[in-house]
Amino acid sequence: MIRHEGRAITLLQRGSFGAQSISCSAELYSAADVARIHRVLIYRELGLSLDDIGELLDAPAVDTTVPLTHQRGQLLDRISRLQAMVDAVDRMIEAARAGILLSAEEQVAIFGQRWKPSLAAGARDRWGDTAQWAQYAERAAGMTSEDWQQIADNITTLEHDLAAAKRAGVRPGSAEANALAERHRASIDAYFDCTLSMQVCLGRKYAADPGFTAYYDAIEPGLTIWLRDIIDANARDRGVDPDSATWT
Repeated sequence: MIRHEGRAITLLQRGSFGAQSISCSAELYSAADVARIHRVLIYRELGLSLDDIGELLDAPAVDTTVPLTHQRGQLLDRISRLQAMVDAVDRMIEAARAGILLSAEEQVAIFGQRWKPSLAAGARDRWGDTAQWAQYAERAAGMTSEDWQQIADNITTLEHDLAAAKRAGVRPGSAEANALAERHRASIDAYFDCTLSMQVCLGRKYAADPGFTAYYDAIEPGLTIWLRDIIDANARDRGVDPDSATWT
């Protein structure tokens, strides 16, 4: 007898205690009973329900190839789903290691000649043990080259609009500046969830890091400091004190 979820389902009919009987847990079962048990175990391993197994065992003329063929198809579907999960995990691992699942040539083609493929590896070395990097790797694993191209296009448009606003004398804290600051934060959200406090920390990083400063000031002289200032002003207007902002 096999029990499943508190319901007893008899799959094994007790055999006669003849010469071919063998002892099992202090009770006697015939060789046919043992063979029946083996069939039960095989069917269970294949994923058949106990009810289906009972029908297979008790129907003397049943064509066992029909349910087994059906079960085989289900197993193949499961294998396909599991393989897809393995592939997704492999992509996440590769994204976490490489930083971006694009060749160096593809990166330059998408992000422009100023892009350095080594930046992705540098970002991994700097932030690879953070929750934000793990979130980025998860998102990057599902991105195609078209997705990256869309992100690059959005960033190019944002940088153009930031430079134009800076040249036009848009003041930090104005509605236009705050909207641009929010667009900048949304661009970071493509990689990981970026809070206002995190964005302030990034703005400070831009202003303190010579590499970031050179990048933004090449777009428009003084853009780095102006970007930091509009980020701070936007955060302040939304209840976050830039002076006490932390990476949370």
